[in-house]
Amino acid sequence: MTRTVSLAMYDPGEGAVDGLWVDLRERLIVAGFDELPLTLDGSGDLEATWLDSNLLLAQTCGYPLRHLLDGRVRYVGTPIYAVEGTDGPNYSSAIVVRADNPAERLEDLRGRRAAYNAVHSQSGYNAFRETVSAYAENGRFFSETFATGSHSASLQSVIGGRADVAAIDPVTLQLQPQDVRDAIKVIGWTAAAPGLPFITVLTISDSELVKLRAVLADFFGGAARKDHPEFHFAGFEVLPDEAYDSILAMEQRAIDRSYPRLA
Repeated sequence: MTRTVSLAMYDPGEGAVDGLWVDLRERLIVAGFDELPLTLDGSGDLEATWLDSNLLLAQTCGYPLRHLLDGRVRYVGTPIYAVEGTDGPNYSSAIVVRADNPAERLEDLRGRRAAYNAVHSQSGYNAFRETVSAYAENGRFFSETFATGSHSASLQSVIGGRADVAAIDPVTLQLQPQDVRDAIKVIGWTAAAPGLPFITVLTISDSELVKLRAVLADFFGGAARKDHPEFHFAGFEVLPDEAYDSILAMEQRAIDRSYPRLA
């Protein structure tokens, strides 16, 4: 049966993900992995993909890794990106407002409207909530918060005036068209956490996992950096098992400050 692979968490567009998969697939075949799909379908449900019993490789977010997927998949490793807001395998979210907004810091936005991509997002929700929690009063800071479904939609909400602020993944921000980046300004950054991890099926053997990690480390540290610069890859690292617990700590700090939800 064909193995399941998904590489669509960051997509520069114009067939970039397809080109990346062609090169990675070739290296996986050489390493002994078979029954790989010729092309990738990025239109499926992410949760179903992550929990597919035939999963070989997918990228997820650190928040579901420690909640929905905890004990149900195996961690493979973390790709490293070279953009503003990243530091090795770690990343922080950019807190953005419209370019003409006079706000210079998060505290200036009390009582305004905030957009977020989804409640299960580390970069767009959990890190944002933890940062805002330091300034909340009686469990509130904003006058309104709403989900948009994606970082790109959150940016458009800010640019279009429906929202005053959002927290945006730094790689996603770097991949936006120049006119979008020109239309917003960054007024701060959230605390850092490990970046978006690669996962595989829970039942993978230890020997296969070692092979998979070796292929990815070689690819993202070499050919992907040179041949696919549009992704801004800078390497690959296998983090300690407890590294992603920092995401749970962010969540707990917000709860301890009586700010369990972005509000």
